[in-house]
Amino acid sequence: MCKSLISAILLLILFGCSNVTHLDNKIDYSNNLLIPSIEFTVIKTYPHDPASFTEGLVFHDNQLFESTGSPDEFPYTRSVLGPIDLNTGKIIVKVELDKEKYFGEGITFLNNKIYQLTWKNQLGFIYDSKTYKQIGSFKFSNKEGWGLTTDGVNIIISDGTNIITYLDPDSLKVIKTLNVTFKGSPMWHLNELEYIKGYLYANIYWTSKIVEIDPKTGIITGIIDLNTLFEDANKIFPFSNLTNGIAYDSLTDKIYVTGKFWPIIYQIKLKSKK
Repeated sequence: MCKSLISAILLLILFGCSNVTHLDNKIDYSNNLLIPSIEFTVIKTYPHDPASFTEGLVFHDNQLFESTGSPDEFPYTRSVLGPIDLNTGKIIVKVELDKEKYFGEGITFLNNKIYQLTWKNQLGFIYDSKTYKQIGSFKFSNKEGWGLTTDGVNIIISDGTNIITYLDPDSLKVIKTLNVTFKGSPMWHLNELEYIKGYLYANIYWTSKIVEIDPKTGIITGIIDLNTLFEDANKIFPFSNLTNGIAYDSLTDKIYVTGKFWPIIYQIKLKSKK
């Protein structure tokens, strides 16, 4: 048994976080005439380190990258980022934050730079995408930092609320904010982000749902239900935690999803909305 799996089992047994309570039953996802469901098929699976508390997932330069957080209740977790070895699922650590000071969150690549959020410090870090050397940092006004992506022009941040914030990548000043709505009401708990073919996709914290968001209006235009993948991961590793992590390879049109402490990364293909 690999060292990371032993660590995951020990820390989760000791600190008892195996039972994941979802909010799915508290959100009315009915009326598909308003919010179409987006079906998917699993194309391939890869191993994922079950000791990784996934906060960000992104595809860049023919590699899948991950960033992780380090909750106090899981003392063996680390806030790291780097490419994933798809043979083992382990992160090849290129950056590690001092977990006494920072909790790592989402990451994205833009203009030969890596941008990384932290959770409660209102601080982000900037690294050279080739050397991983820190070349800057930035403050943001959002109370917390959660997900991070780019549309190829702007840096796009989620903070756990219903608001998406766009930053200029050079000045790192706010360009605009987007109010995300579900059937006319604010959609809270927006988490990990990805930009795919003109739409924003966001994990909804405490659920197994990914929502598709029109970046022009903020209106949710589709829902992907990953509960079957959550259940599958949980059968393999009973301490699999919340669904989190979306990455897109625009060159090959491949989408990757996973979750916190999941033993698997799933490559999926989206079908037409129903």
